Amino acid sequence: MTEPLLSVRGLTTRFRTDRGTVVAVDDVSFDVAPGETVAVVGESGSGKSVTALSVLRLVPTPPGEIAAGQIVFEGRDLLTLPDAEMRKIRGDRIAMIFQEPMNSLNPAITVGMQVAEPVHQHRGLPWAAALETAKAMLQKVHIPDAASRLHTYPHQYSGGMRQRAMIAMALACRPKLIIADEPTTALDVTVQAQILDLLKDLTHETGAALVLITHDLGVVARYADRVVVMYAGRVVEQAPARSLYGCPSHPYTRGLLASVPRLDGTAGERLVPIDGSPPDLSALPPGCAFAPRCTLSDEACLRSRPVLRPAGPPLHLHSCLRDEAVVTR
Repeated sequence: MTEPLLSVRGLTTRFRTDRGTVVAVDDVSFDVAPGETVAVVGESGSGKSVTALSVLRLVPTPPGEIAAGQIVFEGRDLLTLPDAEMRKIRGDRIAMIFQEPMNSLNPAITVGMQVAEPVHQHRGLPWAAALETAKAMLQKVHIPDAASRLHTYPHQYSGGMRQRAMIAMALACRPKLIIADEPTTALDVTVQAQILDLLKDLTHETGAALVLITHDLGVVARYADRVVVMYAGRVVEQAPARSLYGCPSHPYTRGLLASVPRLDGTAGERLVPIDGSPPDLSALPPGCAFAPRCTLSDEACLRSRPVLRPAGPPLHLHSCLRDEAVVTR
């Protein structure tokens, strides 16, 4: 087995609010191998983005704090590093592509300077050389007329071009790990596909691993090697993508897949929604967080919190107490 590039173990992140303590990420564990694409999926509020921010130690403190766990990257626990060491890793060894580029790009600085900054900062290149690297990166992400676009501002870019600029910035230092948090949310379907194809091609070219945070199971099916399914801050299932789609074992995962429109022979089937609403993270039930919405739950599910365990197929894990949740399609 290849040593994981990133190993998250028992990660717990919480926030203090007026309603009490909200456990946004609750004992989460997963690995990312070198060059692998891992998708983290789940409903809004499931803890996907907070998990990503925790890996980079970008959780705002206060009100948030990483209360427990380990985040081991290239053999070092990031939670034990001084702030100065973390600043060296962010943008260099680990890069993040945020959900909305207009909130991430500085409107008062040209795009070229922003793409060049990590190269100047982490590689020590003079600004002139860093700008040449930035121009090459903008060309690589298919920004037309990259030489002149270096000197324009984010508001002069379209939504798709801004996201391409964010990808160029993230890849400028050839990081080993890229975290993409809903990178195509605000884009139309055609541009979404272009951006995701570009991101996948560039990570293959550089050998970088990719953690893709999304709620779009169609994206997962096309781009991910492995999938981590989260619900109420907890991992409820993880498996190779083919195994997850062929034999989803947790009732929540099966519910997500049943609610996705399909364009094959089952397209005429009625979509089945998941009844109920996600739980209040400040008052999680003592047992399975999904139990109140689950058609298979019983008294044991309400009392006992399940842990990840083998679900049948190789490398397929789920956290369900009911063996009959495992089905073969």
